Amino acid sequence: MSQEQLGELVPVGGGDAIPLIQNVMTIGRRESCDICLDFPNISGTHAELAYRNGVWHVRDMGSTNGVKVNGERTVRRPLRPGDEVAVANHKYTIQYQLTAGSSIDDVFSEEEDVFGQSLLEKAGLAKPKKPDNREKR
Repeated sequence: MSQEQLGELVPVGGGDAIPLIQNVMTIGRRESCDICLDFPNISGTHAELAYRNGVWHVRDMGSTNGVKVNGERTVRRPLRPGDEVAVANHKYTIQYQLTAGSSIDDVFSEEEDVFGQSLLEKAGLAKPKKPDNREKR
């Protein structure tokens, strides 16, 4: 991996690694995508990879066949170095170095906190539930 690269996607089972050279990269079947995967089961614009605060994140862009991380379907998720990312059924391992000062554990704990709210709470349409401080009898 060269210094200009922020990481790479390594095809599972062999093949040439795809360099990750921009902070935001689109993956899809269209030639306008940063990573063009010309397969019929890949959507025109299938997914997006974004490098934020020293950590890569993947986001499904409304694809038909989905995105999986380590075998689990996801809409968006931060990626640990070595995670397996499947775009439709095309599998890659993401390889990158965490930058000094970035903590992937902090990123994952923030993600878990986000999922602790209902969609109505996130949209500001419902008040957060207060913890039940009453003693159980």
